[in-house]
Amino acid sequence: MATLAPDPPLPYFPLFASPEAYVDSLLNYFASTPLLQTLCGGVHLLDFFTSTPDLYTTLLSPTWRAFLAELDIMDLLDLLMRQDLGALEAGVVWRGTSATLPVDLVEYIRGVRKHALDRQPRRTNQCQRNRKSAKLTRRVAVGMNVKKRHEVSLFSAYVDELATTLSGSSVTPDAFSPCPMESKASRDQIPVIGYLIDFGSGQNYLGRALASEPFNRHVIAIERKGHNQDRAVKFDVMAQLREKEVVMRNKKTFRGDVDSVRPPTERAALPTPPPEPNEGAAEVVAASVSTLAIEDDPATKVELSADGKGSVQYISHEIQDGDLSDVIAQIVPLPDTHMHNAAKGTSISQPPGKTAQMTISLHSCGNLLHHALRSLPLNPSIRAIALVGCCYNLLTERLSPATYKLPSLRPAAHPRLTNTSTSADPHGFPMSVRFCREDVRLNITARMMAVQAPWNWGRRDSEGFFTRHFYRALLQRVFLDAGVVGQPQGGEASPRGHTSGTPIIIGSLPKSAYSSFATYARAALGKLNDDVERGAMFAKLAESLSDEKLEGYEKDFAAKKKELSVVWSLMAFSAGVVEALIVVDRWCWLREQPEVAQSWVECVFDPAISPRNFVVVGIKK
Repeated sequence: MATLAPDPPLPYFPLFASPEAYVDSLLNYFASTPLLQTLCGGVHLLDFFTSTPDLYTTLLSPTWRAFLAELDIMDLLDLLMRQDLGALEAGVVWRGTSATLPVDLVEYIRGVRKHALDRQPRRTNQCQRNRKSAKLTRRVAVGMNVKKRHEVSLFSAYVDELATTLSGSSVTPDAFSPCPMESKASRDQIPVIGYLIDFGSGQNYLGRALASEPFNRHVIAIERKGHNQDRAVKFDVMAQLREKEVVMRNKKTFRGDVDSVRPPTERAALPTPPPEPNEGAAEVVAASVSTLAIEDDPATKVELSADGKGSVQYISHEIQDGDLSDVIAQIVPLPDTHMHNAAKGTSISQPPGKTAQMTISLHSCGNLLHHALRSLPLNPSIRAIALVGCCYNLLTERLSPATYKLPSLRPAAHPRLTNTSTSADPHGFPMSVRFCREDVRLNITARMMAVQAPWNWGRRDSEGFFTRHFYRALLQRVFLDAGVVGQPQGGEASPRGHTSGTPIIIGSLPKSAYSSFATYARAALGKLNDDVERGAMFAKLAESLSDEKLEGYEKDFAAKKKELSVVWSLMAFSAGVVEALIVVDRWCWLREQPEVAQSWVECVFDPAISPRNFVVVGIKK
């Protein structure tokens, strides 16, 4: 089989001679550009009005500040991301500003653009070229918003084409992963991709699409949250992937005839009826998942709605690494006819248990994608992976203590974060030996900025979140003046990604809270009143602040809102390099695995709809 990977295997811009040249340049640029490092993790907006000397003055040169002072914020976004830099001349007056465009600003923009990945989809490899249109039916698309429908329709087709291409076929290693030529006998033994293992399936939007027409795939949905699985089962019924359960009731019991009601303890002790001979072929609900039954018997039969369709088996599992041996052991084997159907017309037909698996995931959060990557070499039966990541802020750190949150503020849902609050996490970033050798470190602030999508910012929504950032930074100044927080040391943000003063987490507030700073401050302080340890302090502070005093803060710092907006825009733009580092590290890790024959990264979604659109693919030898 020809190489499946696109050429080049990374979606960088055509400015480099090879993938190695791009990776070398990316690592060197990040290590040798102090401003980039400052904007990507060295500054926090909560310090904007509390730092001495002034953060804006310290961060940007006088020539930059003179030019940016006259520039509309939307013009700045155009300059950062859309302006043709080749058409600009040195010292030009741009868009009516009296100050000339700084040459070093243009060079900085050029450097960030050069090293960020190109997120526009290209049909350059076989899976992209042959991909069929996946129009979701109304039943399958239930519960999805526009963004989710876009993602599921494209990624399900991508996964199906990749699995079809791999089923029963050998893979030609790329230039970086040489392996001996296989004999015809060994090629004949290459298994069909029979099961797709969905890491962190949530409410199973992706799996439901893959199990439905036209794909009819067999999906193993791994999810640790029972309420997500329960809701997914209900959606499966709507999609006609399983029959709606018929509940038979005894009328006397239903009407409350106590003489015919069996005692609860006796009902609980009833044995589960044994399955019928062919039930295993159609059963798609694991024992650990509650079904739609509202009667006491948990063994209500749930079958495929029609012969030849795909299936979904739910397995409740806490994913802590890439070893899926426990999960694979729970897979209910399907008949040979179903596996043949999953192979999409190939002539290879294998008995149950002799099929390969493929790990997939749509927007795995944080380390979950790292675990999914490691499933490829750790599990012999897994032949390929196709993974789209997101939520880089939830990654832990491999080379230093985690900069997630203080232990007292960490949610109970992340037990590992407690264990790694003072130590490095081997499951965290970076994964590859190459990036570890270069000592690449990204703190929580850098990773949070990497999930921004500044190319999608319009004037209206930009004004909304710039105002929210302004109010939050201004409230931090109120806290500083009241002695609630301390001042950042040395006039710089903490390298650990939060201010050196006491972190204060406010969370979300209703839109009505942002009508003015006084309204925002009242809403925020009211929410902080519930703080167990400091609620009384915040209540006392709220009493001491009059509306006039709060309005005075807004008036005194109003001129600096533009400066804050400029810095936030520069941070979000620069963080494109951070995302490139995270994605390329995963590709480098795959290249380092001796079991991997091919690996690549490409874009599968429209970035205007789904900004986190890089899929990482790996295929075994």
